[in-house]
Amino acid sequence: MRLTREEMIVQLTYLPRLFPVNCYFVEEKDALTLIDAGLPVNAKAIMDAAAALGKPITSIVLTHAHADHVGSLDRLKAKMPDVKVYISRRDARLLKGDTTLEDGEINKPIRGSVPANIATAPDVLLQDGDRIGSLHAIAAPGHTPGSMAFVDTRNGSLLAGDAFQTRGGITVSGVVRPSFPFPAMATWSLEESLLTARKLHALKPPLLATGHGNMERNPADRMLRAIQHAEQALSRRKGK
Repeated sequence: MRLTREEMIVQLTYLPRLFPVNCYFVEEKDALTLIDAGLPVNAKAIMDAAAALGKPITSIVLTHAHADHVGSLDRLKAKMPDVKVYISRRDARLLKGDTTLEDGEINKPIRGSVPANIATAPDVLLQDGDRIGSLHAIAAPGHTPGSMAFVDTRNGSLLAGDAFQTRGGITVSGVVRPSFPFPAMATWSLEESLLTARKLHALKPPLLATGHGNMERNPADRMLRAIQHAEQALSRRKGK
């Protein structure tokens, strides 16, 4: 697993050259918040990385409930039973394997690998505007109905989950990038993804960290181009 450090964020990347799957540590003064739990094989590497940083993991915050973001959750919780687990109220249902839609949601099937055997129950169900340490939670639906993004209030860094990908260039979730199409293939709604992308772009983050691909500094212009490309893709889908 490759480690990359920017500001107070440490990116842990599994299979960086083939199928990069990222999770992150957000460094607090005396502790670490883990953003996403990667694949089932990542538990030991996550624990070893925390030990190398010399701080305990006190929170596990999930951007959404796809299997490549929650895979090590049960193993980590078994090793650290006192760690609190956070996920949005909406994606807590996906964490249980429930893919039915709620009233008012766009009538499209929820896509991607939804786990069916996660035993860990979340301790906290997040809502837009909640705080976890230095992080401000932002509702970011699109990739899944209950996806969340997080802004580090100390420096404005944006942990966007799969609302964007940066593998092969910054791309809005739901837009196929031929060199790495998998996040698009797993996206529930491009319409919702675009609304979220515009909201996140308005934050003008100095650093963008996503579930797949490298962290990007000063990404606002490239985020805007990705949004414009997504708007064109959506127009083509609608035949406009």
